[in-house]
Amino acid sequence: MSDWIARQGRGDDAGDPHVNLVIRAHDEQTTVDAYGLDDSFLVQSELVLFAEDGAVRYEVVPVPPYEKRYRKDDLIAHGEAADKEMFLAFLDDSLAGRIVLSAGWNRYAWVEDIAVDARHRRAGVGRALMDRAIDWAAERGLPGIRLETQSNNVPACRFYEACGFHLGGFDRDLYRGQDEATTEIALFWYLPLRVAEPDDQPRAR
Repeated sequence: MSDWIARQGRGDDAGDPHVNLVIRAHDEQTTVDAYGLDDSFLVQSELVLFAEDGAVRYEVVPVPPYEKRYRKDDLIAHGEAADKEMFLAFLDDSLAGRIVLSAGWNRYAWVEDIAVDARHRRAGVGRALMDRAIDWAAERGLPGIRLETQSNNVPACRFYEACGFHLGGFDRDLYRGQDEATTEIALFWYLPLRVAEPDDQPRAR
């Protein structure tokens, strides 16, 4: 199992990568529970979506605070499919985060899941996982990365923007199959990547 060392000095809302932060591929040698993270967060605001001049825009509005967490069974069902690849973040040898990736039908890398344990946030874990996703996509010659989150996960939306993603679209009906009364809106974020062309490769002299 090889370690991918987090890049240093990437100051942003996600925090600077910790010196003892490493990313490892999840494989048969992994002994930790990849889904044992505390992925809960406090919702204090939501995004209100609208279209303007052909672009998706939003405003952040406050809401009465409540806690949200994702269902573990749903995460495991998505993350353990054969065509997925999972990477785990370890901070001082403690499991701090995970990201699940796959190659989508449109050749974009698809971030199926990304989570940082509540105890390890603002230590650069999320940024290190996203950097690994960018490298993973570039290694496969994929032209970009896409992911989906919800309108009530404002911290995640701000993090994706800090990583260079733009909001490409939204879907008010995606979650109504699970809950007809839900007010959550699915948000689709995109990060185009510059894939090296043959002419970009170094030439022998």
